Amino acid sequence: MKLLSDALVSNDDFFVEQVQLTAIVFDNTDDVTIWATTFRDDDDHFFHLGLPFQALDTLLRVAGDRAEALAEEVADALATTEQWPCLLEYTTEDSPPVPLPGVALKLAVTFPADADEADDPQPHNIFYLEGIYARLAP
Repeated sequence: MKLLSDALVSNDDFFVEQVQLTAIVFDNTDDVTIWATTFRDDDDHFFHLGLPFQALDTLLRVAGDRAEALAEEVADALATTEQWPCLLEYTTEDSPPVPLPGVALKLAVTFPADADEADDPQPHNIFYLEGIYARLAP
């Protein structure tokens, strides 16, 4: 699996489809980061996505047949967590990645994909959500 930031040729906003959520991370009560994968350029790519809680609610509602259960899991985690960050992970057979069928996410680049490795040995791979779009059947 490759980093999505490594596949970018510019720092323009762009769309990703075929997204699967692999984790939801609550850094505190105001901050959410999604870990996700997408299929792009004939390969799987991994990325982090920062977004506000309202956008998380929208993403959970478009999660197909898992939408209701995910919303309950998120609400329960927020109500009961005593330590931050709080991680909800979807990478096992019992809790598989969450597909977002028929959804395209418009992402904004937050850091150059070609970050100077002398300054930062770990390339940045964090994006911000610009919009959520649903594919409408004709």
